Amino acid sequence: MTRLLRLILCIAALMPFAVFAQSDSTIIPLWKNGAPGFENRKDEPEKGGKYTYNVNNPTITVYMPPKDKANGAAIVVCPGGGHRILVFNSEGTEPAHFLTQLGFVVAVLKYRLARDTNSPYKLQVHAKQDAERAIRTVRSNAGKWGFDANRLGIMGFSAGGEVVDWVAFEKGDGDPKAADPIERESFKTNFAIMVYPGPLGVPEVVPPDSPPAFLVVADDDECCSPPVIKLLQKYREAGVSVEAHIFSKGNHAFNMGYRSKLQTLKNWPARLVDWFVDNDYFKKPIEPVKKF
Repeated sequence: MTRLLRLILCIAALMPFAVFAQSDSTIIPLWKNGAPGFENRKDEPEKGGKYTYNVNNPTITVYMPPKDKANGAAIVVCPGGGHRILVFNSEGTEPAHFLTQLGFVVAVLKYRLARDTNSPYKLQVHAKQDAERAIRTVRSNAGKWGFDANRLGIMGFSAGGEVVDWVAFEKGDGDPKAADPIERESFKTNFAIMVYPGPLGVPEVVPPDSPPAFLVVADDDECCSPPVIKLLQKYREAGVSVEAHIFSKGNHAFNMGYRSKLQTLKNWPARLVDWFVDNDYFKKPIEPVKKF
């Protein structure tokens, strides 16, 4: 890809998402009869507006790219929120709109929250189970949704980055004998993106078959810059491809950078585009987004 084409691609991707034609979305429950062991909570309604909580029937919200931009890859996005809420708009919908304009099929996960009020769910158990099921579900639809099942990534913000850690470093094998065809699929992802990930789930050792990773955080983020530094070092020790961007300031929860006053944070998604290009995650060059 030429330097000019890369520049055009970055400019197109960084245009405010409001100018894009909004993709239609489809909500898909991860289990037809409710989450295993909690089927009786399936019909309890979610709560919230800008933020979502009381998630008892985990779902993915699927956004399809414009047909002329589809690049043959998909990403599962895990919003953050400290396992108390889901920051669904800023860390779910906005990344989805950005990524679909780059040609990705995007599935935003609503996972169960262990720190929600009176929650019956456990950290590192139920959100992890939901993420595994979400990846399997997306992969099982590769043919229908028009992407390569071996070009499926996962992206997480803050607590959602912890969810990424919980699934990204496991074998992820499917059960070929499972009665449920979704459970026959692998939940191993082909790349991972962690945006100011929390401290839970950083492995003692990064396995050699781990997915290539893109990491981004602000140095003055007391919570979440240490996990990025640890992950970077463990990736280097394992000899697995990793790219990390540690900005001097910005603290926590800068989301996609749209509302930040800092140029570095406004432009961090361009670094992600560079990473996609350099690692050949695009099937074909993406045409610039037309201005309206």
